[in-house]
Amino acid sequence: MPFLSISPNIPYKKPIFCVILGNTLVSTIPGISGAGPTPEKTLLTPNLDAELVTSGSITSFPLKPNTPSGCPTPASITRAMIELTGVPPLFINAGLKYPLTVPYLDALGQMGEDPRKCDAVPVAKQLFCHGQEIGRLLSWSGDLLVLGECVPGGTTTALCVLRALGYPATVSSSFVENPINQKEMICEEVVKKIAADNITDPLEIIKRVGDPMIPVAAGIAHTYKGTLVLAGGTQMLAVCGVIKAMNGPMPMIATTVYVRDDRTANVEKLAAMMGISVYYVDPGFGELGHEGLARYCNGEVKEGTGAGGAMFMACIMGFTPDQIQKKIFKTVQAYS
Repeated sequence: MPFLSISPNIPYKKPIFCVILGNTLVSTIPGISGAGPTPEKTLLTPNLDAELVTSGSITSFPLKPNTPSGCPTPASITRAMIELTGVPPLFINAGLKYPLTVPYLDALGQMGEDPRKCDAVPVAKQLFCHGQEIGRLLSWSGDLLVLGECVPGGTTTALCVLRALGYPATVSSSFVENPINQKEMICEEVVKKIAADNITDPLEIIKRVGDPMIPVAAGIAHTYKGTLVLAGGTQMLAVCGVIKAMNGPMPMIATTVYVRDDRTANVEKLAAMMGISVYYVDPGFGELGHEGLARYCNGEVKEGTGAGGAMFMACIMGFTPDQIQKKIFKTVQAYS
């Protein structure tokens, strides 16, 4: 297939690239998330990704940006595109356990809780309002916003939100073998409570079972005046589900073919149900001669930290697939 599944026709003068960072204690449940060497250390991943994308290296710890199997992290791909395009990254703190070491906008949230035990995002309504303020601010900064996310465990919270909204969702995973049964058990437990309490308001659903990123992204979508492209897979579909339930302006999505081709997720079906245009990036990682990147084609990692959207942005800015691939290869090779 071509580098982009749909030929882009998006007029713009000044692009902005942002990533919303957040934590949820769901990522610390053993077996749920592969976004870290241990469940507890998944809570550090957004911070380390922000360092890598901002400066080109992880500064807090002497770490290489690779998974334990040697697969380059999506943040390293995003960093490559930041270097190629020259578009500076902007980070938004939706709610993190650890303080950031890079400049950022603060949505004044807090780390998401385990929805099996208590409300997951008690300040969901406030985060939505703060997202609206950030959307107004970003409207003055540029006319094309590519908005990514980094929330380990976020596909599970996305599943809970989508199911609570009434969508027959199945979601992706950073693992090759998606822990479907475990996710389904968590989802069934928490969505059953929502149904019993007859909760239909989308912000109340997020409060009960979501994560901090979702209300911030939905708030931005409601007030941003330019073209909004959500950079991510099933987690951004949860954002779109919330926006649709609130009758907000529907954005586009850009993600990788590795998310689309995940047989355990129904990304295309959900996008069609919501009436969303999705751009799928095929970077051809299996043909670049890099063993770690080729693991994406086998279903490892797939997407994250706005990587698909960053490649999409580079493409619409006029960089060729060959330039994009060579820059990614050179960048990740330096981390080997």
